Parts: sequence; C-alpha cells; structure tokens
Amino acid sequence: MAHVCVVIHMDDAQVGMQVPCVQFWLTERRKGSWGSWGARRQGLQGISQPLTRSRSVSQSYRRHLVPVSLSASGPSLLSGTQAPDTYLGEPSPASQRDRLCQRQTNNYLGERLWAGRGSPQLARTELLERESQRALEHPRESWAFPQRPILPPKPSHHSSAAQQPSPSRPVAHLLQAGCQRHPSVPPIMAVYRVCVTTGAYLMAGTLDNISVTLVGTCGESPKQRLDRVGRDFAPGSVQKYKIRCSEELGELLLLRLHKERCTLFPKDSWYCSRICVTDPGGTLSHFPCYQWIEGYCTIELRPGTARTICQDSLPLLRDHRTRELQARQECYRWKIYASGFPRIIDVSSFEEMESDRKFALTKTAPCADQGDSGNRYLPGFPMKIDISSLLYMEPNIRYSATKTTSLLFNAIPASLGLKLRGLLDRKGSWKKLDDIRNILCCHKTFTSEYVTEHWCEDHFFGYQYLNGVNPVMLHCLSSLPLKLPVTNDMVAPLLAPGTCLQTELERGHIFLADYWILAEAPVHCINGRPQYAAAPLCLLWLNPQGALVPLAIQLSQTPGPDSPIFLPTDSDWDWLLAKTWVRNSEFLVHENNTHFLCTHLLCEAFAMATLRQLPLCHPIYKLLLPHTRYTLQVNTIARATLLNPDGLVDKVTSIGRQGLLYLMSTGLAHFTYTSFCLPDSLRARGVLEIPNYHYRDDGLKIWAAIESFVSEIVGYYYPSDASVQQDSELQAWVGEIFAQAFLGRESSGFPRQLCTLGELVKFLTAIIFNCSAQHAAVNSGQHDFGVWMPNAPSSMRQPPPQTKGATTLKSYLDTLPEVNTTCNNILLFWLVSQEPKDQRPLGTYLDEHFTEEAPRQSITVFQNRLAQISRDIRERNRCLELPYAYLDPPLIENSVSI
Repeated sequence: MAHVCVVIHMDDAQVGMQVPCVQFWLTERRKGSWGSWGARRQGLQGISQPLTRSRSVSQSYRRHLVPVSLSASGPSLLSGTQAPDTYLGEPSPASQRDRLCQRQTNNYLGERLWAGRGSPQLARTELLERESQRALEHPRESWAFPQRPILPPKPSHHSSAAQQPSPSRPVAHLLQAGCQRHPSVPPIMAVYRVCVTTGAYLMAGTLDNISVTLVGTCGESPKQRLDRVGRDFAPGSVQKYKIRCSEELGELLLLRLHKERCTLFPKDSWYCSRICVTDPGGTLSHFPCYQWIEGYCTIELRPGTARTICQDSLPLLRDHRTRELQARQECYRWKIYASGFPRIIDVSSFEEMESDRKFALTKTAPCADQGDSGNRYLPGFPMKIDISSLLYMEPNIRYSATKTTSLLFNAIPASLGLKLRGLLDRKGSWKKLDDIRNILCCHKTFTSEYVTEHWCEDHFFGYQYLNGVNPVMLHCLSSLPLKLPVTNDMVAPLLAPGTCLQTELERGHIFLADYWILAEAPVHCINGRPQYAAAPLCLLWLNPQGALVPLAIQLSQTPGPDSPIFLPTDSDWDWLLAKTWVRNSEFLVHENNTHFLCTHLLCEAFAMATLRQLPLCHPIYKLLLPHTRYTLQVNTIARATLLNPDGLVDKVTSIGRQGLLYLMSTGLAHFTYTSFCLPDSLRARGVLEIPNYHYRDDGLKIWAAIESFVSEIVGYYYPSDASVQQDSELQAWVGEIFAQAFLGRESSGFPRQLCTLGELVKFLTAIIFNCSAQHAAVNSGQHDFGVWMPNAPSSMRQPPPQTKGATTLKSYLDTLPEVNTTCNNILLFWLVSQEPKDQRPLGTYLDEHFTEEAPRQSITVFQNRLAQISRDIRERNRCLELPYAYLDPPLIENSVSI
C-alpha cells in the first residue's frame, strides 16, 4: 500500500511533502462547479503536477490531495471530504461507463499478474501510466476523469458566513471511510449526527415531515429530511439521524428546522425540546428549542451558548437576532386595556394562528390584527365570558393540555356541587353564621379550620397583617396622623401598665393599616341591591407578648361625629362589625392591587418585554423565561372571566369592574420601586423588628438566594458595567418595561436604563421574586383565609355604621354578602388556590436553556440553597400553632400561572 500524503492548495499556495506514492488531486469549487480528479505516476525526486490544468485557483477553490490505496480492484480513498453527488448527501449510482471502467481495470490487472510479467505494484503503475495518457487524449473515455457533476450545497441566504474559508484540519480529523464502488474517487461525506428530543407533553408528537439544515462558518448543509422506520417524533421520544455534508461546516451557527406537510395527514403541533448535533470531529452542540411548532414553517435555532449582542460579530448572527425580534414584536403586541392601566398583550393578533401561517418563537412571518366578538353568557355560568380572547392563543404561552385538564377537574366538581345544592342561585342573607361552614365542606384544610375557630379574636386579626394573604399593609408610626385622632385615654385600658400611647409610638410599637385608596372608589349593585365600601384606618399595637393586636378603627378618612372611632372596649357586635369592615377593605385592596396588579399585571409586562426585546440566545432571556411560563395565558383567562363587563368581579365585589379599574390605576400611580423590592419595602415600612413575621423572614431568605443566583449568572455574561451599558437589547428591554408597565412615570423610581451590574442584579432579583415567591405569598392562602366568608367578605350590603350600639346579629348578617355572592367568591378562592398540574417549583429548570457549565453549576447551587431554606421552614413550622408554609420553596411556582 502506498504511503498517505495530503497536499492542500489554498489561494494558490501549496503545502505538501515529498514521498514516493501515487497521488490524486481533487479540485472542488465551493459555490458549485464540476469536480475533477487525476492520477499520474510520481517519481522519487519530487511532487508531480496534476494530469490536466484545473480551473484557475481563487478564494472560492480548494485543492485537496487525497490519500489513496492501490489494490487489485483499483484505487480506493482512505480519507478526505468531497462534495455530494446529490442534494441528500448520498453518492449517485455508478454510471454504466464507470462500471465498464471498473471491469476493464480489474481485467487488465488480472491479466498482467497471471502472466507473470511483474509484481502487482508494477501492474498498477503501468495501468495508471496508460490511463493517464488516455485521459489526455480522450478525457471523456477514461476513468481518470469521471464526468459526473458534483452539486454544491444549497446556497446560504447569509453569504457573509458562507464565503469565509474553511479552516484546514489535521489528518486525524478527516473522515475515515473506504469506498470500493468504482475506481473513480467516490464522494466521501462529512457526517453530522443529529439527536432530536420531542417533549413528553400530551399531544406533543407530530406526523409532519421534519427536515434539518445546518449552517456553519464554512458553509451550509443540504436540507435533509429526518426519517426512520416507524414513527419518528412521538411524545417523549429521542431519535437519532445522520446528516451528510459535502465538507465540514466549521463552527455551527444556526440550525434550520423545517416542518412540512406529510401526505394524507392533517397539520398538527409539535413540541420540540432540543436538538443535539455532533460534528465529524466529535464536538457536541446543543440547540435548545422548547417550543411548540404549529402548521408548516421553518424556524432557526442557535446553539445553546448564551451571547449578548456585543458578543455577536458575524453579520449573519446579528441579522438573525434582528429578524427574530421583529417576528416576535409582530406576534406579541401591546394593548391599552384601560386608562392608567399597565399595558397588556393583544390576544386578537393570535387569530391568524389558526391558519397555515403559524408562529413559533422564531417564526418570521407577519401577523394580521383581528377583532373579537365580545362577551356572551354560557349555560351554567353566572357571568359573561369573553370567548374570543380564549379561542386564539399563541401555542407557546397557552396552558398545556395537562394543565387545562387539571384546572377543569378542579373547577367542575366544586361548582357542580354548589349548583346542585342551589347555592349559586340563592339570593338573600344567611340565616346563621354556622351555615357558612358547609359551603365547601369537602375542601377543608387545617388553616381554614383554624380561621373558622379564631376569626373573631383580636390576636388573629393582627396576625393576618403579618402572615395572611396581604402581609404588606403595615407601616410603623412615630406619630399619629391628624386624620386619626386617637387619644391616650381611648386606648389606655388596652396598653400594658406603666406605658402610654406616646411611649409606644416612640418605641416603634404602633402600626397603621391605611386604606385611603378606597375613599373615592365607585360602588355598584349586586342582585339589584346597592353595595357599599369604606376607607378605614386601623391602628395596631405590638404588645409585650409579641402579638399584634388592634387598638382602634375608624371607618373613613375624615374624622367627625359621623365617623366614630371603634375600640375593643365597645360592644362585641360593634367591634366585630368594625373589624369586618376592615377585612372587606383588606379583601378589595389585596385582590385588586397586592395580588392582581403587583404580581399578575406587572409580571405580564415583564413577560411581554422579554419576548419582544430579548432573543432566545440572550442570557437574560434564558434566565427569565421560566419565570414567565403561563403568565400571559392565566391573565387572559382572568380578563375573559373576572375583569370583563358582567364578569365575576361585577358579580361578587361591592366596587365592581369600574371600581377595580379605579383601584388599579390609582395603585399603579402610587406604586414605587421601593415597594417592589422586598428588603427596601420592609425597611421603608419599619417592620424589620416585628417578631413572628414569617412572611418577612422566609421572603428575605428566598430573596437572598435569588440574588446570589442572579449575581452569578450576570457576572458570568457581563464582565463590567460597560458591558451592561453597551447591551442595546438589554437597554431596550428595561426601557420597554418602564414605558409599558409603569407608563413612563419618573416618580415611580423604576429604572428606565441600567448602568451597573448591581442595578441589573437588583432589578432581575425583584422580577424573579415577584413572579414566584411574592405571588405565592399573596395567592396560595386565599382559600385558607377566605373560605370562612366573614373573614374576607367581598361586598357589604349596608353602609358603614355612623353610631355605636346599633349592631345586632341580624344587622350583621344583613351587612354580609348574600348567599350566591358568597358561594361564587368562595368557589373562585378554591380554584386560584389550587395550582393545576404541570407545576414547576421555584428553582426547577427542566428546560435546559443554559448549556454552559458555569450557569448550570449556579443552578445547582441555587437549588441546594432553596432545599436548605425548605428544611428550615418545615423545622420551624413544627413548633407553630398555625404553620406558615406559603413560602416553602417546593410550594412556590416558578411563575404566575394561576
């Protein structure tokens, strides 16, 4: 066997070595030409020239001297790369002339050997010499010049990357293959191994044709269909394929995924989790996808390595970022829901998604704006539902089939039970308080039973300001506001011996819950009867035992004879009614502002800005995407069933939809960055020293864990403050949040640009905390604290009392919501407190968007830290009379999803 030798011609430069062997030259034109090869006997004194002069060598040509082995069956290729004969990357069948040449060669060699006229090496040498001369005289009749065309790869749309020369590679990296099909040099492919993972969701598989195109720094592979025996892309499957290319593509830049019609099968959806590609040299590239692909389209995926725009220098990649964001900005559009309201997603733009032009996160087709058909009543539902907004939802933001089914199974049995018992249609007052116990008797919890037993006690009334569903209302006072003229004589019997009101103020033991925002809130009618609201002031005292108890309650913002100050020393019914009015105000502020505005709506704005301004490869996109899961879907459901005209809010709350819009717009106008960041909020409210404040203690631990995790991720991708300032996509993202979520209000204190690493870390920490832990704290306990309706009444049917001593059990029951109003509200509490299946607790990142080792290690450290926090919380709860578990990390959803 002859020695192996490689000679490379590049830009008219030749590199080679002088060895005694027979050499073959292959000239290939990158952008498409005919390929030719030739052979000639080479002496011991030097390297010979090709048999014929090939076309002029330029930057678009490369010459590879390929190593061969000569045998009785003719020359065979040992290793090398050559363009494919067909677009699918497979060699074309040998022509009749090639087969004839093969037989002639074998016959000639056989005759020379059997005649004893020389050694096999001499026979081969004479054969090559004869065929070389014949090739010069009759090139089309010699196997030395096969005339089959070598088709080029499909031209890339991004010539900037395709025109870059392929780096030379050592012999060890060349493909090792042998081909004995005919004596001409056959095409040898660069084989890329592709592994495609389909999601394990219900109906995640597809019957459509899936094809792949690889784009690298040195060229583009032909489009190749991924097809094996049997079904390829079943839910949860992992399938492996081979992509054959004319040559190695260099560093992989993009992967094009083509989803096309399969004969006889209707179009369907496919959830592609990820694609892994192993190049001929063994390098593994991950292409995270984690999205639904509907209809027939082509999407482009980038490798999993996160990169900011400053780190992308190739025009191809920058153009890809631009086109991706343009497509998503067409798909996800802002909409003004109401004046002074955070901007929301325009779901009408999704109606076109029912046609063939489907959107994926990287789809590049435009989307048309469609209108909706408004509200309508459905049989069995007491309120109108905006059907049109629920019919069309982009597949990557809607609930999975599992989550939708789970939600329905939570809702239907509970609502059907109340309907069959006639409670959803019964109007009028409750006959007695004990009847309320039986509304959802099958869905009792330890906490709900505790609330039912202790709801009227003062210490539990104060406890709920610390560890209830709205633990953000208290402010420490150093002096009493003028609008609350409480005197020392009023509260002296309640204070400890040896102290007074002024002394307690100076010690920081007096706190205020002020519901000023309800002073001008509009009210409406339920069941044809007018409803009422109050704007109370509640003064509380931290007693020597560490319990927070109420001292005084004024049910309006204006003191006077018609607004008495209620005290614990008043009659039991007067004091209980005053506390119930506070609990009604607490319900309205909590549901509309603390819960829906500050978590749901703001997190929707964060999700929208992330989708619109950050490409999939951006590290901040990868960090935030798990914390936006299902947020747009659940908010759309809420607007279609709760916030819409004649929706559930109009049916169960005293202020109705108009009051809701007023509260949210007013709340947003006064919402600040300080209130948004937990440590700053606690410090500003002066509640860092209150004992038994489990929300604060657990929340600060989780905040610190998130902050440490975010700091590591940011530090890995942003080496300096300058790198933050120069990231134009990041600045566009924070600017859009400032403009669309906070309406460009400078007094809010929210950043409109980020200048330092510290500012970025703090902003990201606050977003993740509010999308996960804060929402869990204000949402998960709604059923526990609200199923006993007098503890959280949604409406009041009598005006606030203007005198003392007139309250009785009957007047108290006549003030509480009616039976059907109560049942509708409790049913809602049950549904929103039960997280449907398909859950992902805080720190759970099943979708591996980060593929680098450093961020993956940071995720592991973050998960370990959350696990330790969980152990600490459960150990503490064993000693508590009423455990607080709403901020136990395994019970915290990664995102606002219910």
